Amino acid sequence: MRTPAVETQDKVQPRPLRVQDYEDLARARMEPSTWDYLHGGSDDEVTLRANREAFARLHLRPRVLVDVSRCELSTQVVGTSMALPLLVAPMAYHRLAHPEGEVATARGAGAVGVPLVVSTFSSRTLEDVAAAAQGPLWLQVYCFRRREVTASLLRRAEAAGYRALVLTVDAPRLGRRERDLRNGFGLPPHVQAANFSHELTATLSTREQGNSGIARHAQEAFDTSMSWEVVEWVRSVSRLPLLLKGVLTAEDAARAASLGVDGVIVSNHGGRQLDGAISALEALPEVVRAVGDRCEVLMDGGIRRGTDVLKALALGARAVLVGRPVFWGLAAEGEQGVSHLLSLLREELELAMALAGRPTLKDIDASLLYRP
Repeated sequence: MRTPAVETQDKVQPRPLRVQDYEDLARARMEPSTWDYLHGGSDDEVTLRANREAFARLHLRPRVLVDVSRCELSTQVVGTSMALPLLVAPMAYHRLAHPEGEVATARGAGAVGVPLVVSTFSSRTLEDVAAAAQGPLWLQVYCFRRREVTASLLRRAEAAGYRALVLTVDAPRLGRRERDLRNGFGLPPHVQAANFSHELTATLSTREQGNSGIARHAQEAFDTSMSWEVVEWVRSVSRLPLLLKGVLTAEDAARAASLGVDGVIVSNHGGRQLDGAISALEALPEVVRAVGDRCEVLMDGGIRRGTDVLKALALGARAVLVGRPVFWGLAAEGEQGVSHLLSLLREELELAMALAGRPTLKDIDASLLYRP
């Protein structure tokens, strides 16, 4: 039987065997400034690299002579059932990678039983994505200076059947993303922030060397005075479960839990905000300890292998979110690329659990890990 192939601009290649194989396929299909926007981090990209390096420093202690004839990967997070402890992280403007944008991503993720966290700045409307989705959807939320804009978005998400809200708390201002500044990056004409009027988002399309249309819009629109009161405010607008994304310290995690949030997502925004910040994996243990059983803990940043997922679970994460690689799959093969890439992670995680002697998620704990 011939191996299924993926067509690229130059030649036909075998179907990717690992997540990382999709990176080159995606890069070949993207305009260079768009690739830099999706792939880059802030400043010297120290934290961007640290997210991957942290996984390499953590080793596994496998157990043997365990019955692993069946491994159980399904779980539930803040009331959402999922086939494996994995979600698609919120990322803006999927139409930069594929004409169908978030609609294709939702179909691909749903086919594997993976929830999609839809960005506030999706390039398809919340309603379009919901109509196409085959699985659960959450909504990622930025808090705008004009609170009525945010409130309207929350109400629309609830009406469209979204299951939870993910409030990003680490971006009162955008980090200095020098790739975008060098490229003068702004959204191309065929990509828009579909959930908002042109009046609210016109500056996103600004293209001027030394400036970023994305950063300019954030400076104009984001609420830089946002404080802990925003948790109560979101609760007053929506009844959906609420998670805070961008927590890296025990202090903030404890305060979030004390305010009754349903979950926190340990994240440094994919290395796109404060450069030099701790990696998400390194921050995870102190956050888990700080919240105890008061809320659920997830993490994102640097997930590329099933063993990465296993290590995060061993450190106490309930589930992980995968970001940039999903864009790679979407750019390379659309809906099928997303589903195949997520299937690779599922297969790798199941095999890693079997070889580690941990056939169920409840068997995975810190005793699996060795720190040199």
